[in-house]
Amino acid sequence: MAVRATVSRFPIDPDSQEASGVPWGLTVTPFAAKDENDQAPAYGLDGHLLPRCESCYAYFNTYCELDQWAWNCSLCGTLNGLSAQAISRYSHPQSCAEMMSSFIDLELPSSEEFLELTKSALQAALEGLYDVQGPIPVVKNVFVHQDTEGILPIELEDVMPLLQFLAPDRITSALETLRPITSWERTPGAGQVLDGVLMGGRGFGAAMEALCNYLGSEYGNTFALARVFACLSGPPDYGPGQLDTRRYGEQYASKGEDADCALLPEQTPFYKDLAAVAVQAGVCVDIFAVTNEYTDLASLKFLSIESGGSLFLYANTDDSTLPQDIRPYAFNCVLRLRTSTEFKPGHSVNPEYENVQHIICCDSFATYAYDFDFANNVGFSRHSSELPIVQIAFQYTVVVPRGTLEGKHSLKRQLRIRTLQYGTAQNLNDLYDSVDPEPVLSLLVHTVILASLEQGVREGRMLPHDWLVILTAKYNEAFKHIQYKNGSSSITALMDVTFSQCPQLQPLARLVFALLRNPLLRFHEEGVHPDYRIYLQCLFSALEPSSLHRAIYPMLTSYSTPDKPAYPRHSLSRAALISSGSPIFFLDAFATLIVFYSSTADPSLPFPPPHDYRCITPKLVFIWGGQDDATVFENYLIEEQDVDGSGLTSVMGFVSFLEDIPQSVLEYMK
Repeated sequence: MAVRATVSRFPIDPDSQEASGVPWGLTVTPFAAKDENDQAPAYGLDGHLLPRCESCYAYFNTYCELDQWAWNCSLCGTLNGLSAQAISRYSHPQSCAEMMSSFIDLELPSSEEFLELTKSALQAALEGLYDVQGPIPVVKNVFVHQDTEGILPIELEDVMPLLQFLAPDRITSALETLRPITSWERTPGAGQVLDGVLMGGRGFGAAMEALCNYLGSEYGNTFALARVFACLSGPPDYGPGQLDTRRYGEQYASKGEDADCALLPEQTPFYKDLAAVAVQAGVCVDIFAVTNEYTDLASLKFLSIESGGSLFLYANTDDSTLPQDIRPYAFNCVLRLRTSTEFKPGHSVNPEYENVQHIICCDSFATYAYDFDFANNVGFSRHSSELPIVQIAFQYTVVVPRGTLEGKHSLKRQLRIRTLQYGTAQNLNDLYDSVDPEPVLSLLVHTVILASLEQGVREGRMLPHDWLVILTAKYNEAFKHIQYKNGSSSITALMDVTFSQCPQLQPLARLVFALLRNPLLRFHEEGVHPDYRIYLQCLFSALEPSSLHRAIYPMLTSYSTPDKPAYPRHSLSRAALISSGSPIFFLDAFATLIVFYSSTADPSLPFPPPHDYRCITPKLVFIWGGQDDATVFENYLIEEQDVDGSGLTSVMGFVSFLEDIPQSVLEYMK
């Protein structure tokens, strides 16, 4: 479980929080195998025996005061008695994970088991059910009729009972019988009858609805979790759940509506309703869209994200990285965040159970963001030894091999707990010095995405620029670069827009500039495909802070030779390339890695570099400047590209962007 706070020393009171301009919160990657410092949890058994506070229900942890008969809760201060069993347990502290570490992973008792686990993932978009019980796999087709009620002529359970369908040893052979549907077998927007047999048409909605009903059959939830990999080569265009993709063309042609608003909402509640059915049936859906045509992911995304799955978009099969993108996961998860009494999460993620988040499926990269508010106007005591505490509890289920039996697995229920203690900042200088820019970016991006969905891209785009202006104004006020005279503000010295007196704030201006350049916030008329924007919204909402940083502002490093580093980080500008004098550059843009050899590099250098230089990545590109097309690499040199805070493109690179900030600050101060 990795946890990163926007500030390592929390603001002392509401006035300090308001005066700083820095968001206060944290990001949590609950299923990460290690913490943010690469430390693994302490493992133990008997998680159900871990004492809990009688008042706030927090778990016992290393920050609690413990005596022979009782313990004080580190979050709320309540004195709790210890049971005889706990007293005996803690008489041998070295045998208890919770006495050794504030980051623990405890096993919970569980008797659940799978009937069988499939050895290979069933690829979606199958044209029917495979009878894999016999010596030869047989496909059984159930055709989707395009009627208003969307009812299949026969239920999948009647075609093949679910337990008969589960025969993992034959699935690999069955998958070999898949054949593509060629273009002449289907027509856009409708199925086609060929020799009395209905062919073609993407009846995705009806197929997924039938599958969810099938997996949540009369036997109850046969699976603790059923995971469905759904592959789409284009929009559902037939039967229930079909999507009218003409709205993309109509808006692109401009008919008086703002395309950046009109193409973000779903056009039908079908897939959101279907997601509720999937959750009820214990079905998690991952959607893999391999297409360059408009597919309306704004409507489809709910089936994946609300069932605990992921949404992937690939322009073509060459860009697809499906084997790498199917990752280990935990399921049937519950995530709970608790805090000490002086502060609280800014909003409840689940109105029924305060600060509890139910997660159907969670991989090791999935990240959640929380912001904080003070519980009252007092804040934290300046003289107390009791420091702010955050406790995150993550209960989850994983699949583990069962003994030495090949192909046999069972379910293990785990309780992972992380308890963190933070300092408090006694003044603004102290608070600014404790800022971590990457989780600040995470909270900002989450806010921007929500604003875009609610009010459109244009409104969402204004938010990061306005936030940077406010942060710059408050920072300059704190360092006395701005003073008030007769009710108006004046500049007493050159305004510091680069945060020169605070290294921790210095990356933020570049990050905001890069965010404004990102397709997430570029306008429709600038050529940003609406499906790609939806994909980025889903992706960026779930990325841990370091990965999000690379996706927004890629990391550019240089090398003297393929195995000798030169500089660890450069700005994304041609000037940085020229001034460094290095022959080799490595750019990490999260989804793309680029190795770039300058045109002046010694021809004797090995190209491409040796294999041990490469990183595992979805896409790795090698470019020799002056010989290969360098456009892919140059497109990432964003500091020389045009953007301004109003959202209208201009001849403004990063330097001009910074020069424009003081005027915006003065307008804000009026």
